[in-house]
Amino acid sequence: MMKRFESDYLEGAHPDVLRALIETNGEQTPGYGEDPHCEAARALLRERCALPEGEVQFLVGGTQVNRTVIASILRPHQGVVAADTGHIAAHETGAIENSGHKVLTVPNTDGKLAAAQVEELCRAHYADASFEHTVQPGMVYISNPTEFGTVYTRGELEALHAVCKARHLPLFIDGARLGAALYSPVCDYTLADMAHMCEVFTIGGTKMGLLFGEAAVFSAPELAKDFRYFIKQNGGMLAKGRLLGVQFYAAFKDGLYDRIGAEEVRLALRLRDGFRARGWTFLVESPSNQQFPILPDALIERLKPEFSCSHTQSFPNGMSAVRFCTSWATTDADIDALLDAVPINA
Repeated sequence: MMKRFESDYLEGAHPDVLRALIETNGEQTPGYGEDPHCEAARALLRERCALPEGEVQFLVGGTQVNRTVIASILRPHQGVVAADTGHIAAHETGAIENSGHKVLTVPNTDGKLAAAQVEELCRAHYADASFEHTVQPGMVYISNPTEFGTVYTRGELEALHAVCKARHLPLFIDGARLGAALYSPVCDYTLADMAHMCEVFTIGGTKMGLLFGEAAVFSAPELAKDFRYFIKQNGGMLAKGRLLGVQFYAAFKDGLYDRIGAEEVRLALRLRDGFRARGWTFLVESPSNQQFPILPDALIERLKPEFSCSHTQSFPNGMSAVRFCTSWATTDADIDALLDAVPINA
């Protein structure tokens, strides 16, 4: 059977999550996330994030939560600032623009957006005599980890948040793979720390061992006014909402989410070290569950029948950067098999 590494949501769900769904399957509860399971999961996340007054809502998927959060915060004349490689700019089929808001992109550095870039974009906007004829920066979006697997440090987040606060721009952190960021060896903060370095963030379920689902967490609850109206309008509200609460409660009640994050990062770093020991280089130094070796196109073709990966960037010398992702279901045996198939770069 092919071993698939092109993404981290190719399996179903972690057995503990499925078990929780089975155990509660026969229950009858109110719908639309107003059930006891969702309330218990919200309370658990508020505690974990040290946000006793925070607002937590569950949505069905990543694109829905990104679009809904951004649409709920921005006024009609405003746009969202993001790196040019940011997920909302490059991988969501114009979902943000379809909601009526422009994505204001700036060049990335290994997938990251820097505080100085936000400050310069705002300065340039208001220095333009015709600024009222252009889209106003209204909030800032980053993902952690980034699309290149890089992870923001505490210093980077603090600097970014400081600029955002000075410019009155809510900072939104897309945490679709947040567990991989928190258990990266370069991460020097906790989930609770991060929660206080932004106004709103997501805790991903789809890419972190759940069947589906994302949690939107508002550290600034005033931004969540009427948010459930936006969820419904943007197709993110699940009628059988308890399925989201059951999964998130199972993921956080005894540390399953943390174990998944730590294990998939450990395996990804084993993969990275194995490629490096064989003489291969990388597009970027990623400390998370996404690794980007640069390989000959001929080798990639030879690997494809047994090991899938996703294409990232082509080079003119017959080489390409590809992405290998680990997930909750990846095993040491999977990593061993892949590395055994990769030759030494002489």
